[in-house]
Amino acid sequence: MSSCSSRALTILSTVFGACGLLLVGVAVSTDYWLLMEEGIVLQQNQSMEVKMALHSGLWRVCFVAGTENGRCVASEYFTEPEIEITTENTANILKMVRTATPFPMVSLLFVFTAFVISNIGHIRPQRTILAFVSGIFFILSGLSLVVGLVLYISSINDEVMNRPREPEQFFNYRYGWSFAFAASSFLLKEGAGVMSVYLFMKRYAEEEMYRPHPALYRPRLSECSDYSGQFLHPETWPPPKRGRGDSRASSDISIQINQTPLPPSTGPPHYHTHMHMGASPC
Repeated sequence: MSSCSSRALTILSTVFGACGLLLVGVAVSTDYWLLMEEGIVLQQNQSMEVKMALHSGLWRVCFVAGTENGRCVASEYFTEPEIEITTENTANILKMVRTATPFPMVSLLFVFTAFVISNIGHIRPQRTILAFVSGIFFILSGLSLVVGLVLYISSINDEVMNRPREPEQFFNYRYGWSFAFAASSFLLKEGAGVMSVYLFMKRYAEEEMYRPHPALYRPRLSECSDYSGQFLHPETWPPPKRGRGDSRASSDISIQINQTPLPPSTGPPHYHTHMHMGASPC
């Protein structure tokens, strides 16, 4: 039962880690984190005319409506692109989301490192510490990503709340599938991290269970014993104790050995009984 649960944890942590790595990689490399459109409301028939629509990611902004329709430009990290945006608040949103970009990148680096360490630990399960290290990297990757998502959402909400309310203009925004991939990868990476740490605990407990006790490390005393010749960890053996009784017994044995034996008698033993008159036996 224990081996089956360890195998299931190994498979699940690998699948969760691979899916988390794939999703955050796709999210970082695509430009559908945020979709925005703005325009004016026609008073004649209360219809809306879209003046500008775009979708943006961490590295690029693509316009799908308006005067810049069909054009994609890089985000404003080093140089300001020459684009025409209807309102200043929309431009501020595109600038503020740049503060959240480093966190998904750090998360991608952490999850890649965790995935590599996790697979090495699965190939060499005797190195239980690798499962723990990979679990920590998975958890750190998820935490870094969720910090970036919170900063991304808060920067957009701040600019939307500061936007002036005008009845003849409308503004809509929503989060795209790239953002959904990033949020899903957070759950997968945290799950992979928890399972990796739990797998480390199970492997460590199994090692402690099957590890012999140091008191059992003794040399065998006879050739018939099954443990003869197994001098395991001699540094753990207690020093020999020589008591007073042992030295006395060895001295007696040496005295008996050194004694000269009596010559054998040739005839049968003679028993002499001296009877004294007037004496009664005791």
